[in-house]
Amino acid sequence: MKAEHEDTSRGGRLRAAVFGLNDGLVTNASLVVGVAAANTGKASVILAGVAGLVAGAVSMATGEYISVGTQRELFESRLEAERRQLRERPEAERREATIIFRAKGVPAEDAERLADHVMADPEVALDLMAREELGLIPEDLGSPIAVALSSFVSFAVGAAIPLLPYLMLDGTAAMLCALLLAAAALATLGAITARLSGRSLVRGIMRAVAIGALGTGVTYLIGRAVGSVIQ
Repeated sequence: MKAEHEDTSRGGRLRAAVFGLNDGLVTNASLVVGVAAANTGKASVILAGVAGLVAGAVSMATGEYISVGTQRELFESRLEAERRQLRERPEAERREATIIFRAKGVPAEDAERLADHVMADPEVALDLMAREELGLIPEDLGSPIAVALSSFVSFAVGAAIPLLPYLMLDGTAAMLCALLLAAAALATLGAITARLSGRSLVRGIMRAVAIGALGTGVTYLIGRAVGSVIQ
């Protein structure tokens, strides 16, 4: 059971990292291509790309910090309420533990003995009630800081990919290289996402690339339109 939970936890972290990379990649590829399409110069593209990377990564990190922190506070509040009930109503909680074991198919006498054994240790009793009565998994109370840092790094790495060509190339060559690099990265992420969800590899790749192409296509057209007006 512990190994299964660890696998699930690792899978959740991997999904979060993949989605963070994907968000950073699509967001900054669209931003860079849109600014480049306006023909405002290489410096403007780099500035916009760096600003998008930093702003997006900070936004992702703060959003995750607030979300996970709020969820953790809610979990801890419910656990504290359950701990208080175990302390103030031990007999009622013991009956609930017996019912839980009976619902799992344990014979009545064995369920009574198991309930007595569990209630002898308050932390074991709390763990049982958290999982079976509240539907909470104590190990899932992740650190908001760790999640925020992970989101910041994954978004920043994804956002850096379409920006790199502009540090070495100019004009159309830089844009084409950025688009090809972004498409390759999106295809890889699409394949990983498909593998994680057990879906078609080809479909996962095509969907990821299509979403990226839609985002960059729209911002390219907007960039061209805005560029023709401001120049």
